[in-house]
Amino acid sequence: MKQRWIALVAALLLLLGLCAFGAAAEAEAPFVPVVRFVASSDTHVKGDDDVNLLRIGKMLNQAYALAESDEHYQNLDALLVCGDLTHNGTKEEFDRFWNAVSEGLRGETKFLGIVAKNHDGWTVGREELRAMYSSLTGAAPDFHTVVNGYHFIGLSVSADKRYHYDKGQKQWLKEQLDQAVAEDPNKPVFVMHHEHNRNTVYGSSTYDGWGVKHLRGILRKYPQVVDFSGHSHYPLNDPRSVWQKEYTAIGTGAIYYTEVTTAGIRAYDPPDCNEVGTYWIVELDAGHNMHLRGFDVEANKQLCEYTIENPADPANRAHTVKAHKAASQAPAFAADAALTVTPDFGKCTISAPAAQSVDGTPVVLYRAKAKNRFGYTVAKDWALPQYYRADTPDTVELSLDTLAAGVYTVSVVAETAYGEASEPLEAVVTVEGKKGFGHFFESVGKGFRAVKEFFKQLFW
Repeated sequence: MKQRWIALVAALLLLLGLCAFGAAAEAEAPFVPVVRFVASSDTHVKGDDDVNLLRIGKMLNQAYALAESDEHYQNLDALLVCGDLTHNGTKEEFDRFWNAVSEGLRGETKFLGIVAKNHDGWTVGREELRAMYSSLTGAAPDFHTVVNGYHFIGLSVSADKRYHYDKGQKQWLKEQLDQAVAEDPNKPVFVMHHEHNRNTVYGSSTYDGWGVKHLRGILRKYPQVVDFSGHSHYPLNDPRSVWQKEYTAIGTGAIYYTEVTTAGIRAYDPPDCNEVGTYWIVELDAGHNMHLRGFDVEANKQLCEYTIENPADPANRAHTVKAHKAASQAPAFAADAALTVTPDFGKCTISAPAAQSVDGTPVVLYRAKAKNRFGYTVAKDWALPQYYRADTPDTVELSLDTLAAGVYTVSVVAETAYGEASEPLEAVVTVEGKKGFGHFFESVGKGFRAVKEFFKQLFW
């Protein structure tokens, strides 16, 4: 009897071990793609030695290298370019763009591109633009194609200059979506066009100014849609660039420079904006789960990563604005972090160590302020960290000016995209400066300039 109990216990332990091993193996199962493509936009090709032209080749080389390093799936199935292929819309620029793409593409990789109202259409008429694009690429400016069983639908600018997208195009889009969904309602359907749909991804808000409202009424009826768009050049590694509600929208960033809305200033181009080019590598597995990886083309480094459960299922909406805000956590400075404050006449400069993300999303803003001995804030500044690129500095520089002579408490906080702020770093500094009416008039002038800048931004 004792031996039977021992055998029974041993069998039970073995079964539990096998279950644990199976659970661990399932948890560690690799993401195995069945399709892989690049999603990009805004190449803005200019001259023969243009940095944007060179970035097309770099992007494709990087994408092929990543594909070839995958032991499960080595294909790069498509290249998406969502408009503003050229900077001025000339035939010479289109020729340069197409030569770079043709030289960079390998094997069976399909080119899926569209032309935009903006830079692509600057110097030619709409009909001529669409005809020139088709003649160059051999593809229709509006297309519906299937890649490895997944539907891709592209919409270029209308031939009718009265519209971004005319009535015929909208009806065509509905028909193509209906066709794709009828074939398999459980698969994502990829849509691409140039401008963001308004009030979806980062850069598309009414205030940001880079969104249009022409297509959202259609797309919101199709939960299967994954919509790629560019135009804004806003950072793809900002969590606001992945949006879900009725459908899924993804901002592509841009091959040519980056732009942001920050500290109430919209369409702000950082000093290093031209040094940055970004793109997505998108993969889906057999369950239609989507793996997104954003890359900095110049650094050849990954910026961000998301895995989205089958976006065709409306129950899978982990990337709504509400969900992102709820998940956002305040960044934190290291326990031994300290400010370095250097006083000067009427001002001071501040060097702050970079704060660390707690929720895995980047720190997108630093704010500094100075309080006088009565506790009133008398000066403010902000700094945009270079979060939109792979290589970011370890310190952030800020300055506070128009300070009267006195003693001030200076503080710096770090913020997420959703306004979660760190605990402040503080320091006390003594500043030499103007007093009395001299400082008063200086402050009034600064206030006037701030009001002028506010209205400039409001009505831009």
